[in-house]
Amino acid sequence: MKIKLRLKELRSELGKTQAEISKILNVKQNTYSQYENNQRQIPLESLVTLAEYYGVSVDYILGLTENDVLS
Repeated sequence: MKIKLRLKELRSELGKTQAEISKILNVKQNTYSQYENNQRQIPLESLVTLAEYYGVSVDYILGLTENDVLS
């Protein structure tokens, strides 16, 4: 469940919509919504893209660390 929470949290912090983030990932808005709601597994490539976009580690998005600062 932490993946769902982190994806939405990061997106909201930047004031972005699901549609805007879905364009970055080149997926439909509905697909991105399913990622956020843990109804579909997010592909590794998309996870890496989001980590780079948000400037955080993949571990942070996955909830494996509370540290959102990249080393």
